[in-house]
Amino acid sequence: MAKCPKCEYFSFDSGGRCRNCGYDFSLAVDVPSDDLEIKNGTEPLGPLGDFSLNDTPNLPLFTPGDPDAPLVAPGAAPRAPLSVRRGPPTTERPARPRPRAPDPEPRLALDTAEIPIVPPPSRKPAPVVEHASDAPASDPATAGLAARLGAAVIDVTIIMGINLAVLYFTLKVCDLTFAEVLLLPAAPLLAFLLLLDGGYLSTFVAAGGQTIGKMATGIRVVPADPSGRTAERVTFGHAVVRAAAYVVSLVPFGLGFLPVFFGRQRRGLHDRLADTRVIKA
Repeated sequence: MAKCPKCEYFSFDSGGRCRNCGYDFSLAVDVPSDDLEIKNGTEPLGPLGDFSLNDTPNLPLFTPGDPDAPLVAPGAAPRAPLSVRRGPPTTERPARPRPRAPDPEPRLALDTAEIPIVPPPSRKPAPVVEHASDAPASDPATAGLAARLGAAVIDVTIIMGINLAVLYFTLKVCDLTFAEVLLLPAAPLLAFLLLLDGGYLSTFVAAGGQTIGKMATGIRVVPADPSGRTAERVTFGHAVVRAAAYVVSLVPFGLGFLPVFFGRQRRGLHDRLADTRVIKA
């Protein structure tokens, strides 16, 4: 049997070349074979047969000596029990304040803050106002009559201008003139204009408490009882009620606006229904 040194192909033919790759065996380098020792039957059997426990001094179990001797020798002085070594728990006692001797010389309040020389002035609590209507008549925060009338004139002018612009473009789309305005359906047009005017009044009041007319005259709408409301802002629901209450104030010949002229806080019917008041901004 021959083995090819190039492709390691085994062949039982006695040829000069490999039948697999055609390698010429005469070019191969002769490698001396390992000479194995011939056993005579006296060798130890097993994989650890040549390992001797008698020649290993580092194994205490197999070291010759006293078989009853302990493997680990105890120390010369025994250790104290754990309960003795552990100390008793320490409890810290609260520090007692040292008694101070009376000061022989009086000192100013700047030197010591223990005993003030002059007692602080007593502050009387301010009277609690249950409702805005219980406030005194001469409230400096209440908006004046001239400012409210000026704001009303400006807002009415703006609203009328918006309504006329909507009516003009509606007539242009329908190819009608102002003389033919009665040909337009009145109910849808009036409903749209009321929604537009109410949106102007309620949105501006809910956003900052001021319409354009109130911004120009320096007044603002706030809740009549601001307790529990953030930064005295009118909610959107109260602003919608206030805008709708304008119609209620106008229906009985404008009598709902009379308290604005004669009331203590100049709260009209629309202010009382929405629980609001008008103050200086």
